[in-house]
Amino acid sequence: MRQGAKTAIVSGIAAAMLAAGGYGAYALFDSGSTSSKSAAPKPRTVVPESPTADLAATGAKSFLTAWAGGDLQGAAKLTDDPTAALAALTAFQQQVKPSALTLTPGAQTTATAFASATAQPSASASAKPSASPSAGASASGSPAPSASPAPAFQLPMTFKSHLEFAGTTNTWDYTGYLGMVKMSDGTSAVHWSSTVLNPHLGAGESLVQQPVFNPPTRVTDRNGQSLATFPSLSQILVNFSQNPPAQDPADAGTGVAIVNTANPQAKPEPLFTITDPKPGKPIKLTIDAGLEAAAQKAADEQYAKFKTTASVVAIEPSSGNILAVANSPATGFNMALQGQTAPGSTMKVITASALLEAGIDPNATMPCPSSYNTGTVYHNDFKDEEPNNTFMQDFTVSCNTAFIKQSMTTLQSGSLNKQASDVFGIGLNWKIGFPSFDGQVPGAGQSKDETAGEYFGQGKDLMNPLTLASVAATVDSGTFKQPVLMAGMPQLTAARQLSPDTLTKLRSMMNSVLTNPSGTAYNALQGVSGNIGGKTGTAEVSSNPSDPTNSWFTGYRDNLAVSVEVLKGGFGAAAAVPAAAEVLKVGNGS
Repeated sequence: MRQGAKTAIVSGIAAAMLAAGGYGAYALFDSGSTSSKSAAPKPRTVVPESPTADLAATGAKSFLTAWAGGDLQGAAKLTDDPTAALAALTAFQQQVKPSALTLTPGAQTTATAFASATAQPSASASAKPSASPSAGASASGSPAPSASPAPAFQLPMTFKSHLEFAGTTNTWDYTGYLGMVKMSDGTSAVHWSSTVLNPHLGAGESLVQQPVFNPPTRVTDRNGQSLATFPSLSQILVNFSQNPPAQDPADAGTGVAIVNTANPQAKPEPLFTITDPKPGKPIKLTIDAGLEAAAQKAADEQYAKFKTTASVVAIEPSSGNILAVANSPATGFNMALQGQTAPGSTMKVITASALLEAGIDPNATMPCPSSYNTGTVYHNDFKDEEPNNTFMQDFTVSCNTAFIKQSMTTLQSGSLNKQASDVFGIGLNWKIGFPSFDGQVPGAGQSKDETAGEYFGQGKDLMNPLTLASVAATVDSGTFKQPVLMAGMPQLTAARQLSPDTLTKLRSMMNSVLTNPSGTAYNALQGVSGNIGGKTGTAEVSSNPSDPTNSWFTGYRDNLAVSVEVLKGGFGAAAAVPAAAEVLKVGNGS
């Protein structure tokens, strides 16, 4: 114990005091036979009978006196497992760090009360005593990994524990419990268990002093506004409330907690506050309440119209901050962040970037046949062929067959997967602050038919509004910024950026979708001005051409990127584009 630490013990039990030199009875070995000095010492073991009340009281008082006085070795010898006891008592002193320890013997208690208080199962009547002088200790001498079961013949007793700490007037008081057993030398000893230190201590656990914080007061948007009224955010708010981010060390107090030594990732269980932490602060998310309201309204309108799930995500391209997440219905599966569906022609943003880097100019002729056969016959959403189309025009009107034909000729197997990962950050295992899916684009080794479909968002391509809003944001800013729900979170980076020339051409193509009268999103976004670009998508969900398709859009306006998916909403322009327009018209307010 540190110099100056106070010790005290008050006896509450009338018991005979040990005579001078009496501690010799608690050595690990008896003297054995006096007839032969060469005989080996006899081990001191637990015997299968309860000690008398006086004997138990004497043993308990001696143990508590030694422990409170800082004689940890002496206290450990007064247990049935000195090795484990010494390691645990030392760890308690070093990790809990009391400046003063007062231990006051109590009275005998019942086995039922003892078992209830220490959360230990009662031992069976057939329990056998250990023949080892250090039963329960590990081979390394460290405490046993679990609390030792209470022998049926132990005599349970209580004591009062009073701990003081430097720098505070807060004191920790609790009732402790000892199981006293009779030893082969006629003395009593403490049956060692981790619950001797504190009755709440379980298997594989220890007590430590550590920083403590007040819980966050609430979760707000980036401007401090409440988000409690937004139904699509309920799961996200609960997640951040239950798993708050790391707090400022300057706001911490100190406390004693139970930690799981076998599983350091387990959440500590607080027991006592030594010094009070500062008041809790709100958790501020990147969400913008105004945009969230617009996104929820847009999703609800599409759900009311199509009676199927509509999802919206908005991102700030310059930072990766997620500004809105909306689903309708708002409860249940979070389609906006966790969905895994084919993206349809919104995938052409990634494919177009690969073709541009491969040297295909937007003004180069790229015929748009009415169909294309790779074993599977692919068609467009329009019947006419356009043999004189340019790459720009094919992107603007969303010609599937032109993209398949040119990509099968120009791009290598697996190159789309690499483009999606290296430039747009797809499939990097994002940590946004909530469970999410960050997209899938298959690598090399796919069949010819599968590869053909992947160039325009079918096959095994899987996305959701989060990933596609990020794709649009990457084009807008020129750099992949991994989406996050709280500013300052770690963000993965992509391997490289598109060149300024490629970015200029790709932005021009996406702008044409919105501003060219033949563009698939021209009519719906006429009221949106500024630096704009986008791409629609119509994703097939089955091999039956009569089944409804999923409606998609991804695009940007200045420093705001938005993606929308409406399941079974039909063409991209029919459902997703009007919903996205509502959010893009609001702007991000930054």
